[in-house]
Parts: sequence; structure tokens; C-alpha cells
Amino acid sequence: MSAKPSVLLFIPLFLVLGLYPLHSFSQEPIRLVADSINQFILDPADFNPNDENSRILRHEPFGRKKEAVYERDEKEDGTPVIKASSEEAISSVTTSLRADPYDFSFLEWEWKIDQVIQSGKLGEKDGDDFVARIYVTFDYPVSELPFGQRIKYRFFKTFTSFDIPLRSLNYVWATDAEIGTIEENPFTSWVKYIVVNSGNEKAGQWVSLKRNILEDYQEAFGEDPREITGITIMTDSDNTEESTLAWFGPITLSKE
Repeated sequence: MSAKPSVLLFIPLFLVLGLYPLHSFSQEPIRLVADSINQFILDPADFNPNDENSRILRHEPFGRKKEAVYERDEKEDGTPVIKASSEEAISSVTTSLRADPYDFSFLEWEWKIDQVIQSGKLGEKDGDDFVARIYVTFDYPVSELPFGQRIKYRFFKTFTSFDIPLRSLNYVWATDAEIGTIEENPFTSWVKYIVVNSGNEKAGQWVSLKRNILEDYQEAFGEDPREITGITIMTDSDNTEESTLAWFGPITLSKE
């Protein structure tokens, strides 16, 4: 006997909603005004994993899935960082903001991992986990989606009150993919992966990175971006059923 239509509809719903930092902020997002500041820093010193109402760096679960653990930690020199670990789990630490990517075009951060996920595989559904990743989400009008995607989006919204980002860059520390690879998420074209680190060669070391998110978005999506709507850090191993351990330092969104 074939599955009932309602069951078939719920399968892609939970697969897709498990891909996103689904923002449910009750407070106004932080707005970055180009005339007032040159950069905005997400400082791990401000992270409080127990503050459910935090305006920045707030821990966000992914539905009813087992949650990753995010804790305050320190580098050897005492600098605050966020320690992230996962045991067959997924969740994120996210900040809702509004910024013009033509003004604030650069994202800079540092991170460290213990080791990559052994069975992680870029572009494959059962390998779609990363020891460390940073999301940058962007506004995108539902009205400009192709007809089939508009129907999918509206169906998803029927079952959740969360904001579902329709455009997201996802910088990842991959298992074995070539650095510089741009890959579509295996579940949805709304998310594009960019591999910025890969393999275990630099595991155990702090790695500093800087990206031009304006240029990355244009290359990944073949269009110009709308407003930036959020920045999220994440570790996850729910698909591969492995474990992860990573650390995140300050994240800076800047003009240059």
C-alpha cells in the first residue's frame, strides 16, 4: 500500500526545515547603519547559552531534533570563544540583523575543529553534516520564487511560524571537498555551500578567514543580493550520526 499523500508531504517538510537557522525573534533585529559604524562584531564574550531572550548569539533549536551544545570557553590566552559540540544532533547560535551587503560586504572570523566528520559528504543527503559552518541569510521576496517553489514555501509556512530564509550562504569546513567549491544544498536550492576549509590538515589550529559575501553571493546564486538578515554559527551531525567538536571566535561584518 502506498503512503498517504499527507505523510509524503511531511517528509520534505521536516527535511527542509532541518536545514535552516529558523529565526523566531520577538525583539527587533539589530540594524547596521553605514553612516554610523564601519563594522559589527559578534563577540563570544557576550554569549549566554542560558538566555533564551538574547538579542545576539542566541541558541536556537531545530524543531524537536536533539540539540547540539554551545558553551562559553577560552583560548589559551584567555580570549572568550564559543565551544560547540554535537552527538548525533543539530542546533545553532544565531543573530538577527539587517545590513546592506553593498555597504557591509566582508565577513571575517576564526574557528578551530577537533576533526572533520568522517562520513560527511558535500552534496549528499546522508552526508550533509559539518563540524563547523557559518550561515549568512538574506532577504528574498516569495513573489519572485518560481511557481513550484512558492507552493512549497507556503506549505512549509502552514506548519511553522518561523522565518524560512530563501537565500543563504553557508561557509563550511568540509570533510574532503576542494576548497573553493560552491555546492547546492542537497535538499534545497535556497542554500548554497562554499567550502573554505577541508580535511584535518589544520585540525587543532585556529584558522582565520575573510570573505567578500557580496561577491560570494553573486557567484553562488547568479544574482544580486537583498538585505542581510542574519548570521549563524552551527555544528551538526544528525544525518551522519557522528560527533563533532569545534570552537568559534569573534565574527566581524565590515565595510572593508
